[in-house]
This record gives sequence, C-alpha cells and structure tokens, in this order.
Amino acid sequence: MNELFSVDGRVFSPQRPLVIAELGTSHRAGPDRAKEMADAAAQAGADCVKTQMVFADEILHPNTGEAPLPGGSIRLYDRFKTLEAPPEFYRDLKEYVESLGLLFLCTPFGLKSAGILRGLGPKMVKIASPELNFTALLREIAGWGLPILLSSGVSTLADIDEALSITKTCENSGQNSGKICLLHCVTSYPAPETDFNLRVLRSLQAVFGVSVGLSDHSPAPELVPALAVSQGAAVIEKHFCLSETGGGLDDPIALSPPLFARMVKAVREAAEAGPEAVMAKYIRERGKAYVEAVLGTGIKELAPSERANYRRTNRSIHAMRDIRRGETIGPGDFAVLRTEKKLRPGLEPRWEPLIAGRTARDFIPAGEGIRFGDI
Repeated sequence: MNELFSVDGRVFSPQRPLVIAELGTSHRAGPDRAKEMADAAAQAGADCVKTQMVFADEILHPNTGEAPLPGGSIRLYDRFKTLEAPPEFYRDLKEYVESLGLLFLCTPFGLKSAGILRGLGPKMVKIASPELNFTALLREIAGWGLPILLSSGVSTLADIDEALSITKTCENSGQNSGKICLLHCVTSYPAPETDFNLRVLRSLQAVFGVSVGLSDHSPAPELVPALAVSQGAAVIEKHFCLSETGGGLDDPIALSPPLFARMVKAVREAAEAGPEAVMAKYIRERGKAYVEAVLGTGIKELAPSERANYRRTNRSIHAMRDIRRGETIGPGDFAVLRTEKKLRPGLEPRWEPLIAGRTARDFIPAGEGIRFGDI
C-alpha cells in the first residue's frame, strides 16, 4: 500500500498530511478578494490553496434549472456564468499563492479549462467528484504526468476502478509513479458526520494501492478530519471562507479562518499522536457509539445523504439543442455535462465517441440526456 503523496519534492503522509484550503468560488472571481483569502489561509496553517476554474458551458446545460445549495435554491447555470474569470485571474492567483510558500491547486471542469490550467504550469491537479466519470477529461489530465487528486464522492467501487484505470496509465509508464491520491468524499452539503464511513480509507488504499485522503463537507472543524488522519489520510481538504455569510456558493459549509486554524491544529495533533490516541480522545469527547458511527463499516457504498445525487451530480451525455426524430446527430449537438435535479441523465461519458453520426429515433429535447433508446 502506498501511503505517500508527493508534490514538487514535498512528501505528505498520515504522519504529515497535506492540508488544502478550498476557496472554491468564494472569491467570486475578484482578484483582491482571492488574495485576501490566500493570506488568511496561509495564516490559518494551510499547505495549499485551491480554487475552481469555472466555465458554465463546461458544467451544465442552461435548462438545468435550480438546485438546492447551502445558501438556498439558485439557478445554477446563471450563477456559474457570474463566476467565470479570464485566465489572468488564475495566473495571478497562482503566482501570489506560491509567493506565500504555499502550493496552488485548481480544478478544471472540462477540456477548455484543462487547457488553460495546463498552460499555467501547475504542480498538481484535482478532479472533482462529479467529473470522476468524465472519460475525456481523465485521459487529458492523465497525460500531463502530474500528481493527481481524484475525488470519489457519489461513486461506486466500479466507478473508481474505471477512473483509476485511466489516470494510472502514466503511472504504468513510470511518469506518474506514486502520484495519485484518492480522496474519499460524501457529496452532500453539508455531509452528516455519521455518513463518512472513514474506515473506507483503509479499504480503498488496500484495493487500489494508492494514497488516500479526505475531501470533507462536514460542518464541524475537528472530528472527521482528525479521525480521517487516524485511518490513513495523507491529504485533508476543506472549504475555506472569510465568513460563512460571504455570499459564496459553499460559504455556509466552509470554515472561517479561526475554525480552519482549529482544524489544522486537530489534524497536526492527530498525525503526531497516532491512531490509538486519536480514537481514545474522541471516544472520551463524543462517546464510543458516535465515533464508531463516523468510522463506519469500511465497505464502499453510496452514503445515505448522497444516494439521490448518483447519476445526477455525475456526468452524462446531454443534447445541446432540440434534436428531431430522424435527424443525424452532429459533433456539436451533444456534450458531457452534469445532470443535476431537473433533467434526465444520459449515457455514460465513455460512450461519447460513438454518438456523432447516429440518427435520433425519437425527439430529444435540448438539455435532456441522450439514452441508448434515443439513437
């Protein structure tokens, strides 16, 4: 089993985890605000500052509609459009973060953002849970030969195995050896602590032979991250904000600087104390039954709070326009997008190369998923 995750000569492990402050889109594409957040994350003890490169058309169809988020129900496509920023925003933020001595991390959501990100010369890259099954994006990033953080929320063992079969192609060629970290995640906002099943970290490490970590959406700063370290996490990622009422999409579940500093302290203490001492500490504080519920069975299953999101948060093939019965489907008539709550899911992204040139058997409305029976 590989417990180590290395980036640019820095080695991280359960004895010295990489702590990531996920800004997400809390900066609202404002350069000054982003730099202020980076300063605050550095002062709170983060090793790494992460953001997301958002282009709405890479993520959703305009007909997706509203979705419930921590800050309330919003029209997702329109909100994502307001969060788009030019490449210079990410270049300047990367330079600033690295001037603070921190690692810079960014999540691309499609091939356009991936191309821009690669041009910035990143030292590592993260693939978010909804893109775990985005075959074309996985292949693109696998070819970079960089350390990859692969988030595994709202996924099954088979989904993870397929994603790793692509991302480990570089590993097999010797370009990316020891540089894949699988992040356990519960895709729910907020995620209940008792849904985390943290023993699955050891299971995933044993099954796939890669380092493991945690992308944490639980509301509290200490329990889940500290217990994750006791279960072998080499990476801890948590949303970061200047204020829980700052207006960012994820701010209501993010940690403000004082709470993030508490989390960093808990993670560092857990890494130093060792698994048995960590277990004893939290059993004293929270009770054995509750700690056992957080640790779970170790069997990889969809968490109760994320089951309804499966195949909706994930990617599938959607029609970009109304496609009439009998029409030939062209390359620009479909895209690999998140389905979310309103539209129907389509075929898995791995079928994307076989769609162009097919004939529509029935009318496929714009935005809806393209299914086997439709072509």
